[in-house]
Amino acid sequence: MRRLAVAGFVSLAIAAGSWWWWQRSGEPPSRFPIPGEGERITVEVLNGTGIDGLARTMTLSLRAQGIDVVYFGTADNDTMAHTVVFARTDDTTGLGRVLEILGVGTLVTEEDSLLLLDASVYLGLDAARLVGRSP
Repeated sequence: MRRLAVAGFVSLAIAAGSWWWWQRSGEPPSRFPIPGEGERITVEVLNGTGIDGLARTMTLSLRAQGIDVVYFGTADNDTMAHTVVFARTDDTTGLGRVLEILGVGTLVTEEDSLLLLDASVYLGLDAARLVGRSP
């Protein structure tokens, strides 16, 4: 009788511990959408204005909305007045979302399969004005 009570207690303790561990190990929900879930859009963001930190600021905005920014940096041209999103593949379905998040820009198709991107975002002065930056 005593062995049966101990076995029952041990079984109950294992079940409760397993349930507690399972509840704790669940990952907390992500604060931001995770790139790669659903429609995946990969872009690079290049600063074409000469204004320090603009590409980083816009990268954070895009990533917060689930856009997979794989690179950001400085464009060869630093005198761009307008933002241009260059589509690097023939599928431009998700790029309207990039333009919507940026709030500015025009879409131009300039395919380049070597870049392995959906788009290259060249930021102009119009994007800088949106975030309160000026040269």
